[in-house]
Amino acid sequence: MSFAVDGAGNAPFVNATDERERKLRPGPRFQGLELPGRPLEERVLRSEYFDTEDLRLAAASVTLRRRRVGDQDPAVWQLKLPRGGADRLEIEWPSTGDPVPSEVAQTLVALTRGHALVETAALRTHRSGVLVRKQNRDIAEVVHDDVEVFGEHGARHRFEELEIELVDGTARDLRRLERRLRKAGAVDPDGRSKLMQALDLSPPRQAPGKAHRQADYVVRGLRQQYTELLEHDPGSRLGIDPEDLHDHRVAIRRLRAFLRVGRPFLDRQWADGLRAALRPAGRSLSAVRDLDVLIGELTAEAAQLDELERPGATDIIDLLRTRHDEAQAQMRRDLSEASYVSVVNRLEVGLGAPRVHGAGSLKRIVRKQHRRAERMIRHAPRRPSDAELHEIRKAVKRARYAAELAHDAGVSGADRYIKRAKKVQDVLGEHQDAVVAAATLTEIEPELRRPVAHMAAASLRDVQGRRRRASRAAFPKSWRKLDSAARAFR
Repeated sequence: MSFAVDGAGNAPFVNATDERERKLRPGPRFQGLELPGRPLEERVLRSEYFDTEDLRLAAASVTLRRRRVGDQDPAVWQLKLPRGGADRLEIEWPSTGDPVPSEVAQTLVALTRGHALVETAALRTHRSGVLVRKQNRDIAEVVHDDVEVFGEHGARHRFEELEIELVDGTARDLRRLERRLRKAGAVDPDGRSKLMQALDLSPPRQAPGKAHRQADYVVRGLRQQYTELLEHDPGSRLGIDPEDLHDHRVAIRRLRAFLRVGRPFLDRQWADGLRAALRPAGRSLSAVRDLDVLIGELTAEAAQLDELERPGATDIIDLLRTRHDEAQAQMRRDLSEASYVSVVNRLEVGLGAPRVHGAGSLKRIVRKQHRRAERMIRHAPRRPSDAELHEIRKAVKRARYAAELAHDAGVSGADRYIKRAKKVQDVLGEHQDAVVAAATLTEIEPELRRPVAHMAAASLRDVQGRRRRASRAAFPKSWRKLDSAARAFR
């Protein structure tokens, strides 16, 4: 899947493509690429790989290289980011000179922390292959790479790879082609990227380690969210896939929640300092994410308006997209501030040698967080305000995050509580989205120029009122179910 270049001030990449691929190696009895389709033109690919001296990108399964096809074609910078499993997102920038382009370096600042990106390996790949076709469709490119690794005194060593990359095929096609290659003598891959093979290095192993105390589950949860933060940070800056930004924001939210609910186990000053330092980045990401959600909701709702009002809804959405672009640019600036880089450094150091002391009970922590939400509901008026419901939602979310840690530690009843807490969050989240949408429609109305846009704004506000009322009606039942699940912690 390819993405168009984003004209909203995002890093000016040339192309971005979701890669769905499988890698194998030709075994000693490999019979060649006898597959239906047409042969690909044989090519020579020259690649220089870049990383920090301590290979921070490789440790995060990120690849940065400058690649040229043959001797004449212009080179491009290629950045590959993990997307879960074997899938990757590949982004390309034009190469205009030797140094790493500033927009590429800026995209990776959370990983490099300002360390210089230097050339770590030079490879020459002789590539041949087949474009597999099925029923007049290009299914996949299956290629055989013969890779030479160069050092100061010429070629040092070589290795071979087989790669299946989907073009217009499905996961089923991918599995079918893999089985066919294995039948022809292909064997399991080396398990390392080309760079790691070129440097003859083993991949870093992120062993979770055994958890002997409940505090260890808090630390494990913090480390997992730190990894999530690093994985999704580059995608947030690029602005290609809104889900990267969403997952980045969730990682920061969970980090802050785990630091708060884990207070009985952690050095209080250390944990509270990190929570405060993470807050500005969370707010900056939220400003963009909230507009992502709002634009998506209003776009869907606009399709249901009268035909006369739809052009006015387009005016509203265009205005919100302009705001989104401004928020995205501001977010990228915020994530490049020294304060953000500093807190990422503090997380790395602190989670390498966590300040754990004291003792506590995750079951008791879940109970405490739930009772906090329970008190808020008990003290609220019969018809809580929008702001009160929003605070209740945040309290339920904190209780759910505590239950996630308890679930990892094997606390009975946590799984049921998590599922019901998610339902309450969904109900109150829908309510909050409707409140924000209605308030935003009122706020931007003075900027709308055409009468039809004012008509559309009024109709869309009516939709938000119906959403708000439906959410309020659904809340009591979802809360009673959650409150029942909380008995496991009493």
